[in-house]
Amino acid sequence: MTYKGIISNVKPDSIGLEIGLVPGDRLLAVNGESVQDIIDLSFALAEEEIELLIEHVSGEREIISFEKDYDEELGLEFESAVFDNVRQCANKCVFCFVDQMPPGMRDSLYIKDDDYRLSFLYGNFVTLTNIGPRDLERIAKLHLSPLYVSVHTTNGTLREKMLGGKRAGKIMGQLTELVEKGIDLHTQVVLCPGFNDGRELERTIRDLYALHPSVLSLAIVPVGLTRYRDDCHPLTGFTQNGSREVIRLVRQWQEKCRQETGESFVYLADEFYLAAGEEIPDYEAYDGFPQLENGVGIVRSFLAEWEEERIPDAGYLEPHFIDVVCGTSAKKILEPLLTGFSVPNLTVRVVAVENKFFGSDVTVTGLLTGNDILTALQTLSGPRTGVIVPGVALRKGEHVFLDNTMPDSIAAALGVPVRSAYFAQDLKHLLAAWR
Repeated sequence: MTYKGIISNVKPDSIGLEIGLVPGDRLLAVNGESVQDIIDLSFALAEEEIELLIEHVSGEREIISFEKDYDEELGLEFESAVFDNVRQCANKCVFCFVDQMPPGMRDSLYIKDDDYRLSFLYGNFVTLTNIGPRDLERIAKLHLSPLYVSVHTTNGTLREKMLGGKRAGKIMGQLTELVEKGIDLHTQVVLCPGFNDGRELERTIRDLYALHPSVLSLAIVPVGLTRYRDDCHPLTGFTQNGSREVIRLVRQWQEKCRQETGESFVYLADEFYLAAGEEIPDYEAYDGFPQLENGVGIVRSFLAEWEEERIPDAGYLEPHFIDVVCGTSAKKILEPLLTGFSVPNLTVRVVAVENKFFGSDVTVTGLLTGNDILTALQTLSGPRTGVIVPGVALRKGEHVFLDNTMPDSIAAALGVPVRSAYFAQDLKHLLAAWR
């Protein structure tokens, strides 16, 4: 089978540029063998004598031969990390967030990838429901470790119900086989009240902890519910008391795991602590933050970076009034910090934006949209020198919100500069040195 890796960029002063490759060219084979993704490509390019089969933008095919050092890269970037098609999710999960997206948004927001290669390369979570013996053999042969697996429950019957398919029930057998093949795993549970919480959650923690240390960590995140659930399975979110019960159960396991291994092993998403009104765990409790990208420990990491970051204390010669935008759940974290942030001639206002796009039950900052931010800011009176929007709400690698609006459009509507802060360091420096 022939796969096509479409080149998106050729770096300056690279081998790729030297041999005449340009964006749009397609890589078909290396040393006579097709490569299905950049994983295959990295192994193929470990040779010193290379022969590439290229299909140029013109459609002409050419074999290009050259020599290189074994560790020398070609300087090529590709449109996708996989040269065949990204494997899609065939599950019908009762909690699927993609199924709760409103119509009319960009196509990429409706893609349900479930590709073990992207799990290894980028930390994407996969369900393992679409992998077979050949995939397991390749994972072991190339040692694609660690993988990130959405377990949700180790009860096979319940998992079939939650994910909507018979293959979902094989999860413990799959995890055990991967562990036996030497593959490490980070795991997650999307917790849904009345489904996989309570005793089922305790069972899941017990089963996965039994596979430690190969199962490196377990993150528990609350189900996300938008207002676009007309055709979805009925679900509810976690109340304050429900969140406290989850914290109590998990804390018992964390104490047990720390006594036995020196690490917590199981971690809760920040939303549970914020919803329960409880203190965020200490920095040490996160053991190096193995699942920070999953919303586990972001608040504690932010607070630690804020405390560590030092800034000039000269202040401003003229009054500055800066609005800092966040989601409603982050207000209780940001407001005390910024109230105590003393810079001469600087007034900071925290603007907690209600998420009208997805619904008020969605309180996290990362799902804010540009139009909701603009609407909230337009309702506020008083002087304004500038606005700081959260970088986490922008599309990764781009300066665009989920609703396709841009910070520049907010700036134009308000008549003041709008800048983005991606974490505590950015925020502190923007506040201290706006100009």
